[in-house]
This record gives sequence, structure tokens and C-alpha cells, in this order.
Amino acid sequence: MIESLRKLGLSDLEARCYLALHGQPPSSGYEVAKQVSISRSNVYAALRGLVEKGVCRAVEGEPITFAAIPIGQVVKLLQSDFERTARLLENELTALPETPPFFSNWKGEQQVDLAIRRLAANAREEILVDLWAEDLHWVEEPLLAAERRGTAVHLMVIGEVPTELERVIVHSVPLGGPHKSRNFSMLLDKETAILGSFSRYAPSSALESNHPAVLNMLETSYFHDVVMMRIEVDFAKELEDRYGKDYALIRREHPEMHS
Repeated sequence: MIESLRKLGLSDLEARCYLALHGQPPSSGYEVAKQVSISRSNVYAALRGLVEKGVCRAVEGEPITFAAIPIGQVVKLLQSDFERTARLLENELTALPETPPFFSNWKGEQQVDLAIRRLAANAREEILVDLWAEDLHWVEEPLLAAERRGTAVHLMVIGEVPTELERVIVHSVPLGGPHKSRNFSMLLDKETAILGSFSRYAPSSALESNHPAVLNMLETSYFHDVVMMRIEVDFAKELEDRYGKDYALIRREHPEMHS
């Protein structure tokens, strides 16, 4: 709870004082100091900060007491302030020049997770996702949030896995199953892409880019996968008779395709 309040802009002591006051009758600084076990001078400074931020009110009297504003009202106040600031920033910064092609590397679970959530939260129309079933938990929550706000999420998942996402294509697991590193990719509004790998043996890593070559490659790859899966469903026997099981004939003719 303390950490959540800090994310709303309160200091550690302000958060502790707010929790001490929340749901309680107005209390003096002395009473709050006893609850949080901090000196009165520091507590009074924190209480003044809470009053200035509009999340507590001072009740005149002898002594002055303090009361917490209900958390629902605080959240609505902060939402209103955030939305006003966001509108101001959007209005002031919309004339920025087009972003030049870039490549950004993200390393470690936290950085990769933040990049995925940021990109999914900003997708407006469409997200194409390709990943292994074992890794759906990394992206499912931000994808569901995008879907709820009207973004079309198309998930191609290698292997069966339960999900509440609406548009799901299940790809069969290739021979040998997943390798040590399982690749994933996301193409967002055909403007930004992130591709990388998850692994039990090495830190997660990903590349974020808006380079046209990367965007086109992922879009084309997704299209080819969809087409091939449909062909395999409709012509499974003919394909096996002509090329062998799992395209063994083609694999023999193209040793460069062997992993």
C-alpha cells in the first residue's frame, strides 16, 4: 500500500501518515506521530505536504487536527490532473518531426516487460503477435487491455494455451519443440516492432525498431505463416505425398534450412 501511494506522488512518510489518518476521525500531529513512530516535527512537515497536495485537510482548532480525503476522491483528483497535463503535452508536442529509424536494445526481464507494456498501451489500431505458448503470460495482460479499448489484437501462438484474447491462431509445435531460446515478435500499427527471445538459460532480450525493413519483414512473415497454415489444413495429404512428412524432401534439398 505504501508503494502504491508513493506512485501517486507521496513521499514514504506522507504515505504512512495518510494511511494512519484514512478512515479515522481527525487526529492531531502528536497522535499521528505516535502511530507512525516518527518525530512530531517530521510528521507535521509531512502533514503540511499532504494538505498542500490536496489529499488531507486541516481542521482548525486547538490543536489543529488533520483528516484524510477519501481515497476515491484523491484518485479522481489525480486522474483529472494527469489528463489535463496529458492534453497539454499532446497539444504542445504534436508538431514533432517524424521519428527517424532507430534500434533500441532491451535486456533483462524488467526492461523487456516495460517495453512490451509501453508499446501495447500505445497501439491504436492493430497488434500482430507471434510467440510460443510458454511465453503468453508475458504479454497477455497488456494485450487484453489493448483489446478492451478497441485495438485489434491478432495472436499467433505456437502450441495450445488458454486465453481470453479474441483473435487467436494456434500454430503446431515444430519438430523438436522450442529451442533453448524461444523467439517472439510484436508488430504494432505497422509503425513499431519489438522482437526478441525468452529463455531459462539467459536473460530475456529484445530489439525495438521502427525501421521499414524490420516492419515489412514481420508483416510478411505473419502473412506467410497464415497462408501456409491454411494451405496445410486444406491440402495436408497432397503436401505430404509430394514433399514428405514435415517437408522432408525440401529439407534435404536445402541443407541451409537445417537448424
